[in-house]
Amino acid sequence: MTSVPTPIPSRTQYVQEEIKRRILTGQLRPGQALVETDLAAQFGVSKTPVREALKTLAGTGLVVMSQYKGVTVRMVDADMAREVYDVRLLLEPEALRRTVRRRASLDAARDALRAADTAGDTAQRSLANREFHRALYVPCGNPLLGKMLDEVRDQAALVSAVAWAADPSWEREAAEHREILELALAGDAQGASRALRDHIASFVQRAFPETAEDREEKGEQLS
Repeated sequence: MTSVPTPIPSRTQYVQEEIKRRILTGQLRPGQALVETDLAAQFGVSKTPVREALKTLAGTGLVVMSQYKGVTVRMVDADMAREVYDVRLLLEPEALRRTVRRRASLDAARDALRAADTAGDTAQRSLANREFHRALYVPCGNPLLGKMLDEVRDQAALVSAVAWAADPSWEREAAEHREILELALAGDAQGASRALRDHIASFVQRAFPETAEDREEKGEQLS
């Protein structure tokens, strides 16, 4: 019996995934220039797949394309982090509430939690954490809601990568993930949703605390 060969990803797809991996694991730092010729040489491809990969990554918010500065890894600051996490706060807890109410399978979330606990390095743990959150919202029964959350997924991962580099908080977040999953498996839609909301809110508050100056500036803008 002839085995079916594993399809080889396109050059553009390969370059895109590899650049993304390097960004999300900190090998490529925020603000770092991404030069097409250098990347093409590293990956052994022409500049065309690199250019297409960078355009796609710009669309997901991981890189910034400028007429004057060229292409750079997106910078992460408190405003950017809060914008991304504000979207998650609005949508993700509601998606999980719907997932639980539908009694959808949470096997993928359970598997992702195990993968995070047994991860051998930061990259594996980060990927597992992303899959855990996605496994909570994808079965919500509303594909558009899942798509909207997918669209900020890479930016949220970039925020996390920067925050973890400064202050690793894996164990705390793993404990919070376990609590969220236990509530969801128990059928407590409201409790799971509330725990997820607290989890998301506390992370960005710890990683990018709002200063007194920030609050005063907001007050001036609102007055």
